[in-house]
Amino acid sequence: MPDARIRILPALTEIKPTDWDACAAGGAARPEPFVSHAFLSALESSGCAAARTGWLPQHLVVDGPDGTPSAVMPAYLKSHSRGEYVFDQGWADAYNRVGGDYYPKVQVAVPFTPVTGRRLLLKDPQDPVGQPALAAGLKQLVRLRGASSAHITFATQAEWEGLSQLDFLPRTDRQFHWTNAGYATYDDFLAELASRKRKALKKERREALADGITIEWQTGTDLTDEALDAFFMFYLDTGGRKWGTPYLNRELFSLLAERMPQDILLVMARREGRYIAGALNFIGAETLYGRYWGALEQHPFLHFEVCYHQAIDFAIARGLKVVEAGAQGEHKLARGYLPVTTYSAHYIVNPGLKAAVAQYLERERAYVEEDAAVLTELGPFRRCREEEHD
Repeated sequence: MPDARIRILPALTEIKPTDWDACAAGGAARPEPFVSHAFLSALESSGCAAARTGWLPQHLVVDGPDGTPSAVMPAYLKSHSRGEYVFDQGWADAYNRVGGDYYPKVQVAVPFTPVTGRRLLLKDPQDPVGQPALAAGLKQLVRLRGASSAHITFATQAEWEGLSQLDFLPRTDRQFHWTNAGYATYDDFLAELASRKRKALKKERREALADGITIEWQTGTDLTDEALDAFFMFYLDTGGRKWGTPYLNRELFSLLAERMPQDILLVMARREGRYIAGALNFIGAETLYGRYWGALEQHPFLHFEVCYHQAIDFAIARGLKVVEAGAQGEHKLARGYLPVTTYSAHYIVNPGLKAAVAQYLERERAYVEEDAAVLTELGPFRRCREEEHD
């Protein structure tokens, strides 16, 4: 590999947004929302991704021959494993029991965001130097910071395959995604389902909007402070119950609405003149990413309507190919979201821990593959294309 100049950035303010986004876009017109300078810098400037929260920025930059960045990587020095959605606490416990220090570790990820996307951000996707340079720089960062390991989470399959050749251990997991098969309407999608499943979803949607509940979409210049204020209260309620202390603050939502409003979709439910529930989504080039949900009132099936059915409606209206509805949740299966594989890669310094983790991951990958096959068979879609009659 030719020599490459690699820098470590303590903050995204240390790089021009245009330079970062040129790498994050990788030849596309614009980057996906979560790896954009606007999104990642908002996490930092709001204090959500910072040393005090255990997410110390340590971004890597590879400078090209012309002196401008040719590759970048969002990286953080971590003192815990919270907000990652790829669970390694068992590894940390095992290492600590034999006298090792698992923390600090280095995390290559979008903080608090379990969505798949490029993590090794090359300006030219065909650049033969960028990926090995970033991998080498990441290993050097681990050594410089005295870290136990480095973890690249929710990477693309291509990155995962390449990193497996560079001394990173491959790991898989699964999520549930909805795929748009060229539907013109939600009813076109329903027509692909078994009759019993189709009737159940129609009934579910009717009941969700009982009691005078209405749904509105806000995106771009339609975003209002009223909706953002209400949604933040929903988020605090859900985050407080899930994690104890929510990861994000109100300032972040304002910064995101200011810096990237065209990438945001708020799905808000209103009853008797006030917002009672909502879901925050981000709009990519081909994918709608569901992120957070919350509610102040509990109504049957409202969660499914706001988070899953409305996301499908929006994706069809916008011609988006995929809806990623967040981590976990087998309840998504009945609503047309099928299992897909997610990928992560792990570099571990200690040989003993590395060997033990490698054995564990081999068994885990086999389980993930088998589990996905079983769940797909349990999905709501018709097993054949013969005509059905309700």
